[in-house]
Order: sequence, then C-alpha cells, then structure tokens
Amino acid sequence: MKSKMNQLCADQRSVHVLYSYNEMKNYIEQAVSYIQEGVTVGDYILFIENERIYSLIHQELSTLLTKDQMAFVHHVNNFDFYYSSGSYHPPAIVDYFNKTVQKYVENKIPFRSWAHVEWASMKDPLHIIKDLEKVIDKAVNLLSFPLICAYQGEKMPDYLKTILMETHPYVLMEDDFIVSEQYQPVIEQQ
Repeated sequence: MKSKMNQLCADQRSVHVLYSYNEMKNYIEQAVSYIQEGVTVGDYILFIENERIYSLIHQELSTLLTKDQMAFVHHVNNFDFYYSSGSYHPPAIVDYFNKTVQKYVENKIPFRSWAHVEWASMKDPLHIIKDLEKVIDKAVNLLSFPLICAYQGEKMPDYLKTILMETHPYVLMEDDFIVSEQYQPVIEQQ
C-alpha cells in the first residue's frame, strides 16, 4: 500500500479508495500506514472506526508518532457516524460528515479520511449504499481529499461488491492497489 497509494495521495488529493480486507492484522497495518503517512505530510486524519479496533490502532500509533503528531488524528465512532439518525440514512451521514470536516475546509487545512463501514448483519437495504458512495465520491473530488472506505471482503455479497467497484475509482485488496475498471464517475446533470 505504502508505495502506490500514498504516492497517489501525494500526487493528487482527490483519491477515493475501496479497501476490501479480510485479515484484521493486515487491516490494522494498512490503517496505521495510512495515518502515519498522512501525519508525516501534514494532513489531519478523520478516522471513522469502531472503538475496539481504534484502540488497537491507537496503541500501535502511539509507538510510532509523537504526542504532537497524535493530535492530528481525530477519531469518530463509526456507529455514531453511520447511524446518527437512528438508521443508515445517507442524508444524515452526509450532514454529519460535512459538520465534521467543516473546520478543515473553511480553514484550508489538508485532511484525509478513513471510514470503516460495517454492519452486524447485511440486512440493511444495500442499494442506499450506492447513493451514499456516489455523494461521497463527488465530495472527494469537490473538497479534494483522500478517502479510504474499508469493507470486510468476506461479508460483502456480490451485489454490494459490484456497487462498490462502480463507485470507487481505486481498489485496495490487502496489498494489491489497482484502478477499478468498473468505476462510473458521477455525471452532473445540467
């Protein structure tokens, strides 16, 4: 990941990546690398993750980053983020996101984000994910920031995999970083 993806983040700010992971050890390594690289180049990090996994990542980061560098990392509980309205509701998620990044955008402070999307079960209507991912892809391009959307690969039904490949221009699967051939950019209607 470090070479290709972090180079891409350095070369162009608008980077929207689907990260399909299976092993938690690799997931933590990828997250730590992404955060560490971001902090090193002066980006603030908006890290959307559950408390249990974030504590493991925080523990690892605290051995690699100084206290001042750790101040660049802003953790948001992913359950609060995705279910702030009581259900997975894209307009509420977008509103929560906009409020969270407002200070960075208004003050022209560079930031990057990582969002771990997870469910206890895959019974939520998956088509609404496509709506959200399209809005997020548009925001990545408009606000010019790198974003990784992490999904556990083995829990994704084929229908969801297709949606995610269509809404993310880049894909990270463990250590393989590729351009999505299925990506369909959002076209503005006149």
